[in-house]
Amino acid sequence: MSTSLSSVVTVSSVAPVPVVSVSPIELSAPGRAVPLQVRVSAPITGHDLPIVLFSHGHGTSNNLSSLNGYGPLASYWAARGFVVIQPTHLSSATLRGVVDPNGPEGALFWRSRAEDMTRLLDALDAIEEAVPGLRGRLDRSRVAVAGHSLGAMTAGMLLGQRVTDVDGSVVDLRDLRITAGVIIAGPGNPAYLTGAARDRYPILRTLDFSGMTAPALVVIGDRDVNPMFSDQAEYRAGAYTLSPSPKDLLTVFGGEHILGGISGYDAAETTDENPARVEAVAQLTWAYLRTALNPGDPAWMAASDALRAAPNPLARVDAK
Repeated sequence: MSTSLSSVVTVSSVAPVPVVSVSPIELSAPGRAVPLQVRVSAPITGHDLPIVLFSHGHGTSNNLSSLNGYGPLASYWAARGFVVIQPTHLSSATLRGVVDPNGPEGALFWRSRAEDMTRLLDALDAIEEAVPGLRGRLDRSRVAVAGHSLGAMTAGMLLGQRVTDVDGSVVDLRDLRITAGVIIAGPGNPAYLTGAARDRYPILRTLDFSGMTAPALVVIGDRDVNPMFSDQAEYRAGAYTLSPSPKDLLTVFGGEHILGGISGYDAAETTDENPARVEAVAQLTWAYLRTALNPGDPAWMAASDALRAAPNPLARVDAK
């Protein structure tokens, strides 16, 4: 198999097209510390376009953890038929000095992150108007959510993952308008949470995946081990192992937390920089989203079968 995985994912039937990307689009958000800013990336052609909401991680970089990050994924997906909407959450380093990180939610802003995504769906009319040429081209019946790292937890909450707040209440923020998701390197099985994050971010001890019934692809790297969270790579697989079917698990061989550099082009914080790995993640997640939002489309089955048949694959797919 080629290292680019170009032979694994069949994309010839969906040729890439130029993309228009507009940011920042500022949306009114009453009760939020600052207005909600988003980036929208969309193909310049096509109608009835499905929507992917993407939640960034909680990294320390000034711009990757904002609407300006994750270009390798957003651009790839948009060029092949999706409208990708990326908010800047209140946890973003771009809002340092503007937003108090010691508020009721703490630095993670776990609740407001999920609420941001719901606001985006409520504001689709305004988003259409803000992007030249987008009006009337969205298919609002086909919506997926995706996220990386802390953004994966945000995606999981929109899909039915629950947490327990400090007052003991169980928080369920699932949005039924979202029908599938991609969870990339997210917080996982609380039983494996053994590092300093266990005390620093107590909400991570309460993750409950048992109600996450929506279909999802969980993506992990088999070398994504951070002692601050856990000394077990299996920690990141919790969204797969602890949730009900249907779920798929993509294990990227040699992948560390940023999976080759998915958070941005030439990102210095990437510990396992590998363009082929980034391309593989982009292609395979696209194939999953393609099938998840187009029932009957063979893209994900073809990609999975090709991976299983490859003599030297860069990843492995499991399903339940």
